Amino acid sequence: MQTRHTMFGLVAVLAAAGMVRLGVWQLHRLDERRAFNAILRARLDSSVVDLAALPADSASLAYRRVRLTGTYDQQHEFVLTGRTRRGSPGVFFVTPLRREGNDTAVLVNRGWVYSANAKDVADPSRWRTGAVANVPAWVDTWPLGGSGPVVVEGKRPAGAPVPVRRLDLPALARLLPYPIEPYYAVLVGDTSAAADTTHPVPIPLPAFDNEGSHKSYAIQWFFFALLALAGTVAYIRSDLRRPAGNNATGAGNHTP
Repeated sequence: MQTRHTMFGLVAVLAAAGMVRLGVWQLHRLDERRAFNAILRARLDSSVVDLAALPADSASLAYRRVRLTGTYDQQHEFVLTGRTRRGSPGVFFVTPLRREGNDTAVLVNRGWVYSANAKDVADPSRWRTGAVANVPAWVDTWPLGGSGPVVVEGKRPAGAPVPVRRLDLPALARLLPYPIEPYYAVLVGDTSAAADTTHPVPIPLPAFDNEGSHKSYAIQWFFFALLALAGTVAYIRSDLRRPAGNNATGAGNHTP
């Protein structure tokens, strides 16, 4: 019996240690989320600057507010496929912005447009605009990774935007006749606007999701660890109080 209790106790301690470790990990995730939210708030609350005033360090570019001035090159624009809005299929228009005196373009996500197959737009010219001045936006860094081809193959009307599955800096740079910046811009606007206007519906600003569920998950793991230990102790104590005869099969008391 002593060996059995020792084994039960050892398993409970190991299980509780693992649960505590998971709880601590959730607390670390909570700290990371709080730090990210603090950075996000600081950058989105900061003053609007020109693109030329952005820091050179790519790690500090994300979510900074900027104003865009230049001319859209809509002969070389893309549509980012498979994007939904309020349950409706659509695409994002991603257009190079050419700036005077600068050979490097900035790709601008101009927003969402309805597309029945989430790939093709019936009348791309409807969503085109030329020069822009002091248009508000925020910048983000290019996503990393991704597998498979970027460009969606298939026939498309002459002059239609190139459909792509994801934002991929090297892949999109190969499709353009000029270099592009190591970041892209996202237009700011009224995200509640109707989808059938003459402008794409802007993408909402990154949301502050508070602290997520990390704290509640950590509490749950700590509770499970305490429950495992308390339950094991209660079982062993109950087993020790049980008369030794109760563990017998009782065959000797059987009356034929």
